[in-house]
Amino acid sequence: MGLGDKIKHGAEEATGKGKEATGKATGDESLQTEGRADQSEAKVKQAGDKVKDAASNAKDAFKK
Repeated sequence: MGLGDKIKHGAEEATGKGKEATGKATGDESLQTEGRADQSEAKVKQAGDKVKDAASNAKDAFKK
């Protein structure tokens, strides 16, 4: 998995946290929900990154 994707997914999670915090501060439940959804989506993508990294590492181990 590319470093760029990992950075992008981390930024998506941070954006979600920002939306959630802004929603809490302004009382906007819709924005809070959107922020939580963004965070969840980013975490799923990050989990996928970890699985791909683990698969790549396992493949490399068998080559040795």
